[in-house]
Amino acid sequence: MKKLHILALVPLLALAAGVAHAEGKIGFVNLDRILRDAAPAVRAQKKIEAEFSKRDQELQKLAEQLKRMQDSLERNGVTLAESERQRREREFAELTRDFQRKQREFREDLNQRRNEELAGVLERANRAVRQIAEQEKFDIIFQEAVYASPRIDITDKVIKALDDTKPAAK
Repeated sequence: MKKLHILALVPLLALAAGVAHAEGKIGFVNLDRILRDAAPAVRAQKKIEAEFSKRDQELQKLAEQLKRMQDSLERNGVTLAESERQRREREFAELTRDFQRKQREFREDLNQRRNEELAGVLERANRAVRQIAEQEKFDIIFQEAVYASPRIDITDKVIKALDDTKPAAK
């Protein structure tokens, strides 16, 4: 019976030894750096900023208007007639709700557009990673890691590949 167990373990030990001696080429890509530093990511960020700057300015003006209304209510609230004070408080509350709604819509729209733009950048980055992996014969390339040695980091190569490609035509 003991002999049978030992015979069963021999192939497993041989397999484990083979895996331990197998060498492969490993790479790592820092996705955060790509999304921050690569030319397509920078262009996407500038495009989003331009697209949303007008709405952002409108929200800032509305916030300033709310601040002025609040200051006025605090300063003059005790001297105003009760009906006038209530009217102004209602206007302030309505404007506050409108501001909060517009602010929420702005954030949702901004996040949606950012996700759309970054999805395109990620798609191009993944193509560049695959191309580098095939050209340089990598066995595996990781995008997430707790630690990766700079020796296996190919992020700069991916950023350069993305910077060398022309923007996708729409």
